[in-house]
Amino acid sequence: MIERTTLVIATRNPGKTAEIRQMLEGYPVTVKNLDDFGPIPEIPEDGETFDENAYKKASFASRVLGFPAMADDSGLCVNTLNGQPGVHSARFAGSKATDADKCAKLLEMLKNAEDRSAAFVCVISIAVPTGAALTYEGRCEGAIAQAPAGENGFGYDPVFYYPPLEKTFAQLTAEEKNRVSHRGRALTEVRDEFDRILKWIDLQIPVAEKFSANYTNQ
Repeated sequence: MIERTTLVIATRNPGKTAEIRQMLEGYPVTVKNLDDFGPIPEIPEDGETFDENAYKKASFASRVLGFPAMADDSGLCVNTLNGQPGVHSARFAGSKATDADKCAKLLEMLKNAEDRSAAFVCVISIAVPTGAALTYEGRCEGAIAQAPAGENGFGYDPVFYYPPLEKTFAQLTAEEKNRVSHRGRALTEVRDEFDRILKWIDLQIPVAEKFSANYTNQ
């Protein structure tokens, strides 16, 4: 019987966990998330890059829980804004801003912009307790629409226009978005490499040797 590897997704989001669990179905891996363990400290996302934040979350969860862990960080990078909102995408309009507030602020900042090109970026980090990690990145190029459109998705999806499908992300079905999105592309890289990832994890986390002792009464 093949021994199963436990992989912790450094999130409490059940939807994200279910998506990754489905993607890795058939591999000898048990996918868990932070809700499967007791309380652990909040993981600060104060890095200057997506790579830093993804690694912070994955390595912290792995060290605390003792299992390999996977985390992602993603955001929207607008060229004419020098890559903003970038790693600050979630807090771009303030800590209590709604998705509509974020979109409204972005559109206001771009109201006179000729260059509206932008990209969604996602970086995935898979770390082990020693601190070693693997990194995968997905990127989706598009443009910021003149006005929000669509009811699906979340965040900046209503204003991110994807030219090949001539729709915003919020106008795409979940299946369409997963095929072309930054996160979908990064996860596809992980899935396509997962046999190698499991071998790498095995090398980084050696199985403890088992001893048998025979005692003789003197």
